Amino acid sequence: MTLRNRFLVCATMVAACVLLAQRSGASPVPEERLVRIAELTIDADHLDGYRTALTEEISTSLRVEPGVLSLLAVAVKGHPNQIRILEIYRDEGAYQAHLLTPHFKKYKSATANMVKSLTLIETDPILLGTK
Repeated sequence: MTLRNRFLVCATMVAACVLLAQRSGASPVPEERLVRIAELTIDADHLDGYRTALTEEISTSLRVEPGVLSLLAVAVKGHPNQIRILEIYRDEGAYQAHLLTPHFKKYKSATANMVKSLTLIETDPILLGTK
C-alpha cells in the first residue's frame, strides 16, 4: 500500500470518529485514552481463518475486558486481505492487560502464520464519539 493510500485510510478513520463525535455531542477525550490504528496484510489463502479468529478475539475482548472501549475492524474496499483495526483502550494499563489475556494470546498464536505484515500507528485522539 502506498504512503498516499495509507494516509487516506487513516484520515478517513479519523474523520469518521470526528463526525460521529459531532453527532453525539461527545466531550473531549480524556488524556489517558490510548488510541491506535493497526494495519495488517493477511495471506489471501488464510483470509477466512483470520477473519474467524479476529471476530472471536474482538467479541471476547469487548465482552470481558472493561478497559477495552472499542475495537473496529474493516477491510480496505477492493483489498479484502488489507485489514485495519481502530483500537480504543481506557489507558495504557488496559492495553497492557489486554496483551496478557488468554484470548489475545490465542489470537496471536492462531494467526501468526496468516499475518504477512503488521504496522501499529500511534495516534493523538482529538474527539471520539458514537451514537
